[in-house]
Amino acid sequence: MAPKRPQGAGALDKDKKPALSPAPVPSRSSELYAALDLGTNSCRMLIAQPKGSGFHVVDSFSKSVQLGAGLEKTGRLSRGSMTRTIQALRICQQKLRRNKVRQMRLVATEACRRALNGDEFMKRVTRETGLRLDIITPEEEAQLAVISCAPLVSEKTENLLVVDIGGGSTELVWIDVSKVPRKDRTQAIMRLHTGFKQAKTDLPAAKVVDWISVPLGVATLRDQFNDVEDDAARFALMSWFFEENLTDFTPYQSAQPQERFQIVGTSGTVTTVAASHLGLRRYDRTKVDGLRMTSDQIDKVIHSYLAMGPGGRRVDPRIGQDRSALIMSGAAILQALMRCWPTDRLSVADRGLREGLLYAQMTEDGVLEQGPY
Repeated sequence: MAPKRPQGAGALDKDKKPALSPAPVPSRSSELYAALDLGTNSCRMLIAQPKGSGFHVVDSFSKSVQLGAGLEKTGRLSRGSMTRTIQALRICQQKLRRNKVRQMRLVATEACRRALNGDEFMKRVTRETGLRLDIITPEEEAQLAVISCAPLVSEKTENLLVVDIGGGSTELVWIDVSKVPRKDRTQAIMRLHTGFKQAKTDLPAAKVVDWISVPLGVATLRDQFNDVEDDAARFALMSWFFEENLTDFTPYQSAQPQERFQIVGTSGTVTTVAASHLGLRRYDRTKVDGLRMTSDQIDKVIHSYLAMGPGGRRVDPRIGQDRSALIMSGAAILQALMRCWPTDRLSVADRGLREGLLYAQMTEDGVLEQGPY
């Protein structure tokens, strides 16, 4: 299965703190904004109000709907998965109505992109819930992941790899900010919400060296190797197979910078590994988001998962039953990335498409304060 690149994507021509800000700055708008991300495994939504240079979340929703269940074999969204998803979207619609939200961006990703009946399902969603979801391109998905993680980028970073491990695909974006003054690097990355190929400007620009969308996420990679019975062998094969799909990614082929280089990972896999490292029996976003983990710490957690076996992972409170079936495929992706780009630390981001969607909407409407994040 080859990584997907839309027309015009790929390596760019060489010539050519947090969004959830607690800063006590008066809001420039009383308007509420919503962002909904319908992925291969989960349906998630945030409703938020602009606040300072970020936003304050007033309501949220998250549910595992397993929309992509069976997609690998049939190429279609199943009747059961669509019914589960419709039920979740009805709850989202009720929350949007109750909060009187008028500004919203509702998107679907890899499962609906790949499914033969994806467009048909979008029409059914509108018919039965009144919600209109856009099936976004891999490039826009990657852009949203990048801007949501920008506040976690160190001022010392000159080369950045943002990794978004989803249910059906994994987006990787390599960004060079070495020519951008340190104090402007977060802002320069935030400006990528307008596209990876930016118009020329006098402002210092972050340069996207390359990006790729690998059509393997925690659900699709697991499904590829479901027939392998041995737990350790399945994990090793998944990690190897994912790395095989990175060979067209330009930075994979060249010498990798190890100084002033940072990996930021955003996904349920990354946050679960972080929670396990911290020994959290009850998840705490404030302790996980922004945490920096060493390669040795990540390896230790992954080895502990393997030692538990499937039964042990199912009952481990740090993983949770919903995540237990997907954690090893996600860990295989994470291990492959840390093997390809050796670095001392990985920055953990408990944020993703929803935060990126909110930031993009609020920026376009001019309701955010300018300044540090």
